[in-house]
Amino acid sequence: QVQLVESGGGLVQAGGSLSLTCAASLRPFSDYAVGWFRQAPGKEREIVAAINWSGLDTTYTDAVKGRFTISRDNAKNAAYLQMNSLRLEDTAVYYCNAGGAYYTGSYVPFDQYWGQGTQVTVSS
Repeated sequence: QVQLVESGGGLVQAGGSLSLTCAASLRPFSDYAVGWFRQAPGKEREIVAAINWSGLDTTYTDAVKGRFTISRDNAKNAAYLQMNSLRLEDTAVYYCNAGGAYYTGSYVPFDQYWGQGTQVTVSS
């Protein structure tokens, strides 16, 4: 059974940083593009960032450009989301997705491979 497990969420003050990890049981992990999504209360799930299989191509939603960095380590079967300069509006449950269709500038998630999510709460 494929598993994606997010970790690293928590409570942080505005302006602070958090680093999320997505640990994957997909093998070989390097075959799969990865996307990070978030869903705030009352809102639809939205893409935050995505990375292609090699890690050499990444894409970000405009709201996080310059503040968030997506990366991956295929040897460790993990993807990461480094979040800096956090804002109140970044508060959401963050999910990782794998196996989707990655194109430069976009990522279409694969519905079968979602993690359970990790809560990120930014306080003032």
